Amino acid sequence: MFEALPELTNAVLTADASSASPALTKEAAAAIAVGLAAIATGYAQRGIGSAAVGAVAEDSDNLVSGLIFTAIPETLIIIAFVTIFVV
Repeated sequence: MFEALPELTNAVLTADASSASPALTKEAAAAIAVGLAAIATGYAQRGIGSAAVGAVAEDSDNLVSGLIFTAIPETLIIIAFVTIFVV
């Protein structure tokens, strides 16, 4: 993959600006953004959720803070959905 990068950059630099088209459309870029945000949200919630369950098992007073900390990464995917409507 990295071997193709010099050829790709040379092709981009030597291409005529008037005939060059973008590598991705707006819709494809938005889909990638939402997909990566969903993966990042799942990755973040994996650790936070297990820590919250452990904290609640130790002391039930930690339930509210555990729920809040588990919900915080979901704002990432909400922001990613907003990008779809902006595009």
